[in-house]
Amino acid sequence: MTTPLLGQMMDVPLNVSSLVRHAARYAGDTEIVSRRVEGDIHRYTYRDCEKRAKQLAQALIRLGVSPGERIGTLAWNGYRHLEAYYGVTGFGAVCHTINPRLFPEQIAFIINHADDSYVLFDTTFAALVDVVAPQCPKVKGWIALADEAHIPALATPVLSYETLLAAEDGDFEWPVLDERCASNLCYTSGTTGNPKGALYSHRSSVLHAYGASLPDALGLSARDAVLPVVPMFHVNAWGIPHAVALTGAKLVLPGKDLDGKSLHDLMETERVTFSAGVPTVWMCLLQYVRETGKRFSTLERTVIGGSACPPAMLREFEDVYGVRVIHAWGMTEMSPLGTLVRLNWEQSQRPLEERRQLMEKQGAVICGVDMKIVGADGQELPRDGVAFGDLHVRGPWVIDRYFRSEASPLVDGWFPTGDVATIDRDGFLHITDRSKDVIKSGGEWISSIDVENVAIAHPAVAEAACIACAHPKWTERPLLVVVKREGENVTREALLAFYEGKVAKWWIPDDVVFVEQLPHTATGKLQKLKLREMFRDHVLPAEIAGAA
Repeated sequence: MTTPLLGQMMDVPLNVSSLVRHAARYAGDTEIVSRRVEGDIHRYTYRDCEKRAKQLAQALIRLGVSPGERIGTLAWNGYRHLEAYYGVTGFGAVCHTINPRLFPEQIAFIINHADDSYVLFDTTFAALVDVVAPQCPKVKGWIALADEAHIPALATPVLSYETLLAAEDGDFEWPVLDERCASNLCYTSGTTGNPKGALYSHRSSVLHAYGASLPDALGLSARDAVLPVVPMFHVNAWGIPHAVALTGAKLVLPGKDLDGKSLHDLMETERVTFSAGVPTVWMCLLQYVRETGKRFSTLERTVIGGSACPPAMLREFEDVYGVRVIHAWGMTEMSPLGTLVRLNWEQSQRPLEERRQLMEKQGAVICGVDMKIVGADGQELPRDGVAFGDLHVRGPWVIDRYFRSEASPLVDGWFPTGDVATIDRDGFLHITDRSKDVIKSGGEWISSIDVENVAIAHPAVAEAACIACAHPKWTERPLLVVVKREGENVTREALLAFYEGKVAKWWIPDDVVFVEQLPHTATGKLQKLKLREMFRDHVLPAEIAGAA
């Protein structure tokens, strides 16, 4: 067998520290702006950020933290949290971002499962720390992301982040690490049992940053001012803190205030060009600008992901406010980006309605990710936009197994996502449902997402969820649960009539229930499991659309 000819290039490991080092050297004066929990606006540069990240690394080493140990964070989007992204990982420890919106019992489970040595926390979570700390006996210390003067009274002994950094000089060289070493640990939302950990490597994180920054992905550049509304405690804010350092973009961090007015004010003041977040956040922002008559003077585009973007939201952003929506799909197990919607030249020449139908899908994969759909027999299905099956993915930033789990979830080298989808001839993904949420009516499948999107297009509907309801003849039929817009009214009959001509007749829900609010997960996704429990005894009307 012939020995392959090896290339003669430098073998430089892909380390997360290289991103902030690059930003500090070549975009050193570019601003990082944060709305602090103290209430003021903080400004500094990438050069300042790297120095303080190095001070954090020194402080953790002084505390006895070794490479490979996990350091937890309970924090909003702010400059100190950003420093932890680089200061923790830069010397070989693992940055473990924890979602503070989870139940305290889940947070304690995650901290104990990760075996965190120290936990950094914003002072707004002081009361939460007092609840969780007694349940986490192996944590060596809790570090408040504040100076001594701003640390509230706690029952838990805490250290001051600023005091720790002040004792260090920042004269520190990032060590060269094996790129396969762990860098970040993120846990799933835990909607079906205890959360599971996805342990990313330096290699996967840097490759993900490159993939996310591509023109046909997030499309970031040094000319952008980027405001990630998606929390830094949720899947690394979709990789944006890494991607902005790679590109040298201005970074604007909103802190804890995510209401429509606060976001709009920050966008206008800092001349934000790019933002990203889940649909529930954009509902609040759109409601604010709708009611006040405000506009966006600099915002050019926004990524919407986490759950399917309602077509009505996409069209309002683009038609009314001139903001281009980039629909995205991914998951914690994928670091998280998988697909984004960007039209190529040929697609951009198609008629408007055809372009919009493409834009309402989840898009094509980023180079580095591959995907396929398979049937019940495990065989790959055609990419014709009609056949739908279980979605499988693979790539260098997709997990091989969950943290502290010996068993691998992979099927023939592919990760089964749990989503049901189609892939069309353009390579565009369309998520029709989660496998556990799809409605099976008389042997045929109904997409709950498509049913919800029609409802949300009604001017009186603020939010909607479609779930399966037991039926003696058809096994399951769709039930629509609706939140009305404030000051608006709509009847069950009018809403069902709104479906005529928009979906197949047998897809029309059998009943509508109006509620004050819908349950959401800690990451803003609809909790359909809870909805199914709430309405498991719901009795459908005798005359059903599906009987026709």
